[in-house]
Amino acid sequence: MEKPAVEFISDCFIKPKHLLPESNQVIFLSPFDLALAFVHYMQKGLLFAKPPSFDQDQMQDFLLKLKKALSLSLVHFYPLAGRLETVQLEEDPRNLAVYVDCNKGPGARFVHASVALSLYDIVSPTDVPSIVKSFFDHEDVINYDCGDQSLLTIQVTELTDGIFIGCSMNHMVGDGTSLWHFLTSFSRMFKSIGSGTEIA
Repeated sequence: MEKPAVEFISDCFIKPKHLLPESNQVIFLSPFDLALAFVHYMQKGLLFAKPPSFDQDQMQDFLLKLKKALSLSLVHFYPLAGRLETVQLEEDPRNLAVYVDCNKGPGARFVHASVALSLYDIVSPTDVPSIVKSFFDHEDVINYDCGDQSLLTIQVTELTDGIFIGCSMNHMVGDGTSLWHFLTSFSRMFKSIGSGTEIA
């Protein structure tokens, strides 16, 4: 039986809610960062069950809250809203410098998608189903080969009875600890919205 395909509903770009003065400076990558130029983006996903009677109005509210939380999070993780740049060094044109321009580009990418699969379809197999690769942006993209693509993407994929939140981050601008730090902060921002104590 053929598995259903992921349907991409919408995508947009999210900028930091406000810019810190530090974001006007470029961030040059270290030799250690550059050593990761030819590996893939880091990807982590979180799978949740939908609450009972969760409707499309609630889904839209949920997406708006996630976008707001992402915008707040990017205030502190502002390089993730930028883009990679490469320049030739004047003193030796054979050599290149790679840096993050924190103000270049439209921001971090936010994708909304859906697929006609259930939580059981995802968690019951012994091996992770191959379709889960489609729950992440930048699948099989090499860090340095990303061109003008986002350094960070949040993809929200609706299942019939659940929600998968996939995070893709360029490995040249952060390691695994950085990614989990971002996700923890993103979660805290999300929880603070509507509580009257927004962080940032």
